[in-house]
Amino acid sequence: MPSSRSKQSTSNSLVDLPHHDGSEIYVSNSAPKLGEKITLRIRVPKAYTFAKAFIRIYEDGEPRSYELKQEKKSSIESWWKVQVSVVNQKISYRFVFISESKYEWLNARGMSDHDVHSNDDFKIVALPEYPRWIRSSVFYQIFPDRFAKSSIKKEIPDWATPREWDEAPRGRDKTTGTELFGGDLQGVEEHLDHLKKLGINGIYFTPFFPARSNHRYDASSFDEADPLLGGNKALFSLVKAARKEKITIMGDLTSNHCGAGHPWLAKAKKDKNSKERGYFYWDKSVKHGYVGWWGHASLPKLNFNSQALRREMYEGKSSIVRKWLSPEFGMAGWRIDVGNMTGRLNSDDLHDEVMHGIRKAMDETNPNAWLVAENGDFYASDLDGFGWHGAMNYQGFMRPLWNWINQNSTIGGGFQGLPFAMPRITGVQMVESMKSFTASIPWRSFVASMVLLDSHDTARMRTVVAGDSNRHLSAMALLLTYPGVPSIYAGDEIGLEGAWGEDGRRPMPWGKEKQWDNAFFGDVSQLVRIRKESDALANGGLRWIEVDDDSILFLRESKRQKLLVFISRTGVKKTIDLSPLGLKVERTLFGESAKGKKIAISSKNATQGIWLVK
Repeated sequence: MPSSRSKQSTSNSLVDLPHHDGSEIYVSNSAPKLGEKITLRIRVPKAYTFAKAFIRIYEDGEPRSYELKQEKKSSIESWWKVQVSVVNQKISYRFVFISESKYEWLNARGMSDHDVHSNDDFKIVALPEYPRWIRSSVFYQIFPDRFAKSSIKKEIPDWATPREWDEAPRGRDKTTGTELFGGDLQGVEEHLDHLKKLGINGIYFTPFFPARSNHRYDASSFDEADPLLGGNKALFSLVKAARKEKITIMGDLTSNHCGAGHPWLAKAKKDKNSKERGYFYWDKSVKHGYVGWWGHASLPKLNFNSQALRREMYEGKSSIVRKWLSPEFGMAGWRIDVGNMTGRLNSDDLHDEVMHGIRKAMDETNPNAWLVAENGDFYASDLDGFGWHGAMNYQGFMRPLWNWINQNSTIGGGFQGLPFAMPRITGVQMVESMKSFTASIPWRSFVASMVLLDSHDTARMRTVVAGDSNRHLSAMALLLTYPGVPSIYAGDEIGLEGAWGEDGRRPMPWGKEKQWDNAFFGDVSQLVRIRKESDALANGGLRWIEVDDDSILFLRESKRQKLLVFISRTGVKKTIDLSPLGLKVERTLFGESAKGKKIAISSKNATQGIWLVK
């Protein structure tokens, strides 16, 4: 007799399947101590029948099985639980349901009617809790040269190609990287009112250190804010002003490389016996004599075989990582540039040592600071709970979303590491792609990752959807309701466009507010407010309810609140019946108005709905 899972797999409805995730409803303590007992729960819909259920959990590397007991039951569903001891720091488990005709596993990837691998097991780590403040944070990414320019006059450096603020970046020519529009930190402070109106409560700056480029990923010093941006005086003033508005500020650190103008490299070239000589990799076969990141002479690769470099970067009491997180400098965390490449070159793989060293330094200096890394692709081991708190979720959010919602597929393949246009996928494929990311890491690494629609390295979402503001709003609604820490790239909130990274780094069009998509700004501001105020979005789980080619429906549930979210990429006409869930709409928070146990949606364009349900 075929299993019920086989029958259900042809349906887009997921309401009849058992559910468990790492959120507070299902896990009594996601940050337990060794030796502690924790309770794990599963929600089982009435339509799903079985004889017995067990947890398969690894203790000292060996699987153990314990039977689940029914905790409570209603006309809609039953709840089952099991208590287990925290034997190891890394806890890995999954559930199995059996009967005469059933043998089905539930792991972080979902339900399977065949044996599954432990790679996709649910995971908990017995470590202190991550910073809680990020759960209700919405960040705003600022590329300092392009956000706002103050009236303070500055001397133009010799490397720069001056540009007027209302011009567009030339992009793909010899001036890429040197075009200077003149944005500065004073300009950011002067426009904090815009950020306050939008409602964000965090700023993620791409590097603000001195450099010889507009992007500043080629730092010539990690000791001060770039004088071209106003220096430390302007930074301290901004931090103080932002703090008054309850806005935190996070920096961007290149642990993988520095700039060719850094004194470290000058000392290393001058004196082969200097400690700085060991900071780099040397190669006589290239003209400049040292290894550059991806061959770039402007970005000398750092060699963490050097213990002196480790002390300079993160181990020492006044190291770079520690210094900027101190109360004097006021950074709330670090975004680590190309975190997946840090410490890796040919036969050298020091990555984990460096990652753990940075984490240790942050935990000791400011355990409330957020550590998130750029991973152009994705290494699950980086997010096992002991390294980065989270990653920029390109792989498990942005790329699947682009592939689902795009109307301009030729612009995105390159950033996805593909030598062809990005694919077009269904909602089912998007959700499965998202699950493949979340299934391989602990829940709290998932919710501590940065979710984003685009960034300074990519095309803009408004261009990805070919100018369709309704699709853009669907993407923004998903960004601000999905688990993780949302980050909005400066200008997205007004519909700024850009077909690739440099093209998307257009200056904010201050003084041209009538040309902004102001209706979109109002909608985004409303979504930001919902994200910050909602307990379900801060602490809730993720339960997929229905997934179709063109729309998705999911629940975010915490102990205090339940939100139902609907997102479509096209016009749609459908009715959502909440009776099988035992829920009804209490209030419409955003988009399609509804009440009661049925939600009727009829839209000619991409649409969104967020409802408080009970």
